[in-house]
Amino acid sequence: MVPARSDGSEIPNTFMGKGGGLEPRGLSVYFICRRIRRIMNLTSANAERLTAACVLSVVGGFLDIYTYLYRGKVFANAVTGNMVLCGFHLAHREWLASSRYVLAILFYALGIFIAEIVHRKLPAFRRVTWHQCVILLELVCLAPVCFIPYGEFDFIVNALISFVCALQVQTFRRVQGLPFASTMCTGNLRSGTEALFHCCFDRKREELHKALHYYGVIVCFIFGAAAGALLLHGFGHYVFLLAPAGLGAVFFLITPPRELASWRRRFRGLLKRR
Repeated sequence: MVPARSDGSEIPNTFMGKGGGLEPRGLSVYFICRRIRRIMNLTSANAERLTAACVLSVVGGFLDIYTYLYRGKVFANAVTGNMVLCGFHLAHREWLASSRYVLAILFYALGIFIAEIVHRKLPAFRRVTWHQCVILLELVCLAPVCFIPYGEFDFIVNALISFVCALQVQTFRRVQGLPFASTMCTGNLRSGTEALFHCCFDRKREELHKALHYYGVIVCFIFGAAAGALLLHGFGHYVFLLAPAGLGAVFFLITPPRELASWRRRFRGLLKRR
């Protein structure tokens, strides 16, 4: 059967191989555009939607560059990197320097623990999902960061942000059914490249769908890191408020449509009363 476009017309034969199979050249502009339109569907309001994953990845990149450049060269997300640097300072008997990384690692582990407690103890509210409860907890933790000066109290900031990143990576683990991480890219790069391999050599078109998800998340993470470095350098410390603003956007992005409609009706009702 020859596939058809959305308007009912057939795809040109140049996209089809012998026996109806897909030729490698068919994976070019037409199918890539179809996949991009499909995966950027903005109608699904849940914790696995692509737009929420992209915003979370931007925030993840921003937080990582913030702690590394401005808070004592500690990684907010990369626990492996913190372990390496901790081992380096321990080898040189720099106990105080190594303690910064130990604290960040411990708070990261605590964040995983707390995320699981929230998941188990608060499985379903009528109005707010457990994912949204975690977002609110992240906002509470990030709010005081802007008011903590550089230098002496950096260890507190690093602990708070590591805790937040652990909450985030443990809570938002899938994007449209695919496992992913919004605060690190090693696993995303592996999964995306594996999917691209199967797409190119096994001619599995659905694997292109997966690869675009993963590479899109990686691009968002890099964008968050680059934008964070530029904005923090150009406008100063209070640019950090963009991180909680992004999390606030995610809170509404993952809100079910019915709840959003209910909130709008209540808001309009309050305006009419006034």
